[in-house]
Amino acid sequence: MEDLFTDKVIYVFISLPDILGTMSLHRVCGVFVFFSLCLISFPPHCHGGNILVFPVDGSHWINMKILLEELHARGHNLTVIREANSWYIPEKSPLYTSITLDLKEGFEDMFDAFVQEHMKMQREGASILTFFKVTTHFLSLLAHGHSLWTDATIKMFEDQNIMNNLKNSKYDLVLTDPAMAPGLVLAKYLKLPVVLNVRWITSGDGHFVLAPSPLSYIPVPGSGLTDKMNFIQRVKNMLFHGIILFQQKFVVEPCYETLCNKYIEGGCDIISLLQDADIWLFRSDFVFDFPRPTMPNVVYIGGFQCKPAQPLPADLEDFVQSAGEHGVIIMTLGTLVNALPKEIANEIGSVFAKLPQKVIWRHKGERPSTLGNNTLIVDWMPQKDLLGHPQTRVFVAHGGTNGVQEAIYHGVPVLGIPLFFDQYDNLLRLQERGAGKIIQLADVNGNTFEQGIRELLYRESYRQNMQRMSRLHRDQPMAPMDQAVFWVEYVIRHKGAPHLRTEAYKMPWYSYYCVDVLLLLLTAVTVLLMSTVAVFRFLCCRRQRKTKSKQN
Repeated sequence: MEDLFTDKVIYVFISLPDILGTMSLHRVCGVFVFFSLCLISFPPHCHGGNILVFPVDGSHWINMKILLEELHARGHNLTVIREANSWYIPEKSPLYTSITLDLKEGFEDMFDAFVQEHMKMQREGASILTFFKVTTHFLSLLAHGHSLWTDATIKMFEDQNIMNNLKNSKYDLVLTDPAMAPGLVLAKYLKLPVVLNVRWITSGDGHFVLAPSPLSYIPVPGSGLTDKMNFIQRVKNMLFHGIILFQQKFVVEPCYETLCNKYIEGGCDIISLLQDADIWLFRSDFVFDFPRPTMPNVVYIGGFQCKPAQPLPADLEDFVQSAGEHGVIIMTLGTLVNALPKEIANEIGSVFAKLPQKVIWRHKGERPSTLGNNTLIVDWMPQKDLLGHPQTRVFVAHGGTNGVQEAIYHGVPVLGIPLFFDQYDNLLRLQERGAGKIIQLADVNGNTFEQGIRELLYRESYRQNMQRMSRLHRDQPMAPMDQAVFWVEYVIRHKGAPHLRTEAYKMPWYSYYCVDVLLLLLTAVTVLLMSTVAVFRFLCCRRQRKTKSKQN
């Protein structure tokens, strides 16, 4: 019936010019008003879903919020679970309604202390002792963070008002960031489909629990390796994989053991919950990442947050234009790091003062004493608009996923100073493609920084390689954001996507690797060989007996 009505409306609109040509002016106006009222009275169909969102705070929320803005614009109803002392997730928002949980303590102070201590240890230089201290420090922070969220989630499960509200709201799916696992456990409890907004899971790169990941050419996060490894590097890769497995088994899983055993029928483990997710919206793509095996329920949305640059504020535009033909350098270390150690900031400031370029530097610490007149210090900068400005020559950054993908989108080469987490791995992918250069924090001084910045400014290959990456990234049949929204709505329409999940995860390891098949085949071959040998021995012995009997 709906199709018949649509066909008639289309027919009338096609015939409209001929009809109007035979009518007087006042009747034409009347027809126009009539059709306008018809269009108003038949609004477009909206298949809005009811989505429960369990995000991760900090820079992860920036990505999630961009996706939520698009889902809200397309008519979906959103509910966000947040913590009371959230950094970035407000309780009240026009995008969503919120459910607030109380954590024993906030993350912000704890994380600031971690960042400062981490940078201090990095300045000590590369050594086995430093690596051990950094790894131990990170695992301690990780365990504490997961424990806090587990305690808060248990309180939520014990709050009957909240749980009754969640059950009665009839959500279509749970959208969560699996860097923390409570969203996965909640989805399992409510028996809802799961869509992951993901790059990192509770223990490293999500691909490693989802798709075949041969360690011979797929580098483990934190290893500092590329997809081209010699023997020693493959040994190193294997050792780092061991650290990831240890982290998941002995640091992460114990935090959720009580929660899973108490509230999930039959218990659960985080890896199985990840593998049961319907769709993985993966914040990466193979313009940026190294090629590797993947799975049909992985949708690559790298750069989905990137948009064309908007005009700069007037005062900032004047400063940028004053650079003339030399252009502008922009520097920021992201939202989680306000300032570098004082001695490093002074070294960088003195290098900037020597350059003919203008510099815009997001720096909230003590003002470096070595700054020149060409450097503008700001508390905040419109990063994507500056990266898209034709005057921008180099981006000095820490290597966060958002900044790296925006640099690729706009084709600006990157001088990277990685500080923690995935930042070195992100920058390594740019450096491997000739689109960026890395300076380790322990090596940053006036000489190394000046050499690096001049290399990116005056060696044209860096800009050419980055602009090539930009062209490849933009050359897609569907924009990454449109892909993300399509697959969220796909899960709503079909109440999940189990047909895209492999059953391999439910197989025991010896079946997955066909160890039992190999043992059977080896047994069969062994029996056949032994039988053949036995037959030959029997025939030989029989012949010898016949020969002896003839001789006798």
